[in-house]
Amino acid sequence: MAKTFDDLLDYCYQSGLEVTKTNKEDGMIIVAAEQRGISNMMIDCEEKLVLMEQPLYKVTNPSLAHFKKLLMLNRSLVHGAFVLDSSGQWVIFRDTLELENLDYNEFEGSINALGLGLAEFSQELLDLNQKG
Repeated sequence: MAKTFDDLLDYCYQSGLEVTKTNKEDGMIIVAAEQRGISNMMIDCEEKLVLMEQPLYKVTNPSLAHFKKLLMLNRSLVHGAFVLDSSGQWVIFRDTLELENLDYNEFEGSINALGLGLAEFSQELLDLNQKG
């Protein structure tokens, strides 16, 4: 079970993620795995939570239809969700996990859910941002 920042870092390496940046003081790990669609994914180790955020695209044509479709796509995801960042300008994949009970399988499941979601919905996500 993951209990610390170092445990999470170990999970990243076990998963074959390229660790591009770490800040132990802030509990931040940035990872990449281009073949899995992961680039600049932030893994934030908070007090009791692990937040995973993968930026996907900047919203260029916001519309009700766009956001409605994102909500509908969320229904098919195993872990996490497509959400807006705090500025409302970026669509990101976000998952929140409990640190105390987090084991490697759950961590890997969340990473795989992102990859599967992107593989399954990449064209729809691209189309959404172009059409609005």
